[in-house]
Amino acid sequence: MQDALFGGVNAAVLTALAPDLSPDPALMATHAAWLLAHGCNGLGVLGTTGEANSLGLQERKQVLEGLVAHGIPAAAMMPGTGTANLTDTVELTLHARAQGCRGVLVLPPFYYKSPSDDGLFAYFSEVLQRTGGGIALYLYNFPQQSAVPFSLALIERLLKAYPGAIRGVKDSSGDYANMKAMIDAFAGDGFEVYSGSDEYLQRILAEGGAGCITAASNGNSHWGGIVYAKRTGPEADAAQAVLTATRRAATSVPLIPGLREIIARSTGQEGWRTIRPPHLPLTREQGDAVWAAWQAAGALPLPGLTPARRAA
Repeated sequence: MQDALFGGVNAAVLTALAPDLSPDPALMATHAAWLLAHGCNGLGVLGTTGEANSLGLQERKQVLEGLVAHGIPAAAMMPGTGTANLTDTVELTLHARAQGCRGVLVLPPFYYKSPSDDGLFAYFSEVLQRTGGGIALYLYNFPQQSAVPFSLALIERLLKAYPGAIRGVKDSSGDYANMKAMIDAFAGDGFEVYSGSDEYLQRILAEGGAGCITAASNGNSHWGGIVYAKRTGPEADAAQAVLTATRRAATSVPLIPGLREIIARSTGQEGWRTIRPPHLPLTREQGDAVWAAWQAAGALPLPGLTPARRAA
């Protein structure tokens, strides 16, 4: 897709935490810079993988401000700003705009289940009116977590009512038919559809989608970059095979602690294992298993990391 603001590979970036469970923007910025240098076109920060809903409002602001202060371009970041309430969603969106971000990823209000399309339309209308433009909104379709899916009818209604304001969607439903339906219905008008799974990157690009925003890109972005650059042919096919295998390896254990374990062992930085409850670190047995699966998937060594920095 031409002119997509975040077209290509976007990592759903892990949030680094200090031993006291407070955010560690310096360590996170080191990882973010590595991602941008190794296949990532952009960064989805403060999303599901980034444990945003385990962080307080001020902590979320601290993370974004800290990344900018440590040299991560605000224009490369799509922070998650959706919460269960209107006030905080608007505040976080305005904060992201003030930092220089070009777009934000917005969950639906997810506490009350089975809202009507009319209710969701009213909610997003309030968000758009109160933020007043100047930053693109991307819908975050993740019904397994939010239990609130976005229907095609709702998306169409929002696009007609607020042209240019709703720029695209991250679809983490795992339902490729749904992604394809969004592409077919809206991509012709510039609506950007991003897959939440690495497995679909090559396919969604061929269908007219914009790219991916994925958790496993924390460690496999080099191969995602090859797929995005090459699209077709033996090199792209081989890179896509690595993406698919690494995604399956990462999801062989609980995903977020599993990725933390992979990055900790890849970099030799123990701090990546720190995680906020209710998530828990992997057991030693789980850590060994996911590391073995990741190695078998063909993603090591990670480019740009010297052997001295990789954990044995």
